Amino acid sequence: MSNQTTKLVPTPGQTVGPFYGYALPFEKDNELLAPGSPGSIRLQGTVYDGAGETVPDAILEIWQPDAEGKIVQKTGSLVRDGYTFTGWGRGSVGYSGVFTFTTVNPGPTEPGAAPFISVAIFARGLTNRLFTRIYLPENEEALATDPLLSSLDPERRKTLIARRDPDGGLTWDIRLQGEGETVFLDFQ
Repeated sequence: MSNQTTKLVPTPGQTVGPFYGYALPFEKDNELLAPGSPGSIRLQGTVYDGAGETVPDAILEIWQPDAEGKIVQKTGSLVRDGYTFTGWGRGSVGYSGVFTFTTVNPGPTEPGAAPFISVAIFARGLTNRLFTRIYLPENEEALATDPLLSSLDPERRKTLIARRDPDGGLTWDIRLQGEGETVFLDFQ
């Protein structure tokens, strides 16, 4: 019997992915409501790896309140009826690393709060999904008093705030590592 002095570190059981086309996608999965519905916007962005290259096979899930700040409490968000806002969506990126969702601008869940969209990212090479948020760029006062945003230095804070497009939509890019890395949240 030998005396081993090296401490062994547990390794993950499996990394996230690969994703199979027959298991995860479902019809209209990235449409939290139908495109062209009153109040609908396009949320879009690109997923980048640590080298600045696009990630062609990530999957994103988003959860958010409706435009009035109410959280959808009904079951059945996998069934898209074409007119009901579901509050949840899943979308895969294309070969170019770009994702899109049809959704609404989320409202604040309480008076004075900064509205945001919760995001989970699944991608090859990750040992677990990543969690983050997308904040709307308007209402500087609410952004300045948000507990998460105010805990970050200004450069890191910018990684969570989307850009407003000329058509009213939102653009928000994800950087998994490296310069400009998106702030990710740790839930115990």
